[in-house]
Amino acid sequence: MYTDSIADMLTRIRNAVRAKLPTTVVPHSKLKESLANLLLSEGYVSGFTVVGQQPKLIQINLKYANTESVITDLKRVSKPGQRIYLPVEKLPRSSSGFGITIISTSKGLMTDKQARKAKIGGEVLCQVW
Repeated sequence: MYTDSIADMLTRIRNAVRAKLPTTVVPHSKLKESLANLLLSEGYVSGFTVVGQQPKLIQINLKYANTESVITDLKRVSKPGQRIYLPVEKLPRSSSGFGITIISTSKGLMTDKQARKAKIGGEVLCQVW
């Protein structure tokens, strides 16, 4: 059993990208579904579906451009043993603005750009580039 479900999801995506698989499957939670929806809206995955009854799973369709993955790497920032909370002024920029940093705010999950626009800080979950 794993204790960090977000790190598990990111690792499953990273492993599927490195193996050049078209899809990967992760256990369902509302937070992971919201994270997959954010990756879809930012163009890092081509789609996702929630499948099954109990247990529910999220099937994530990975996006490739000319046999190269759109996702270069994913990095978990805030961990269960060390949570990272930052105000809006100190939110990091991922890969000089070419990637996204995903923030968990009081208004839900947002990218760093959306959080700056809404002037909301929060827990820095991960970076994707």
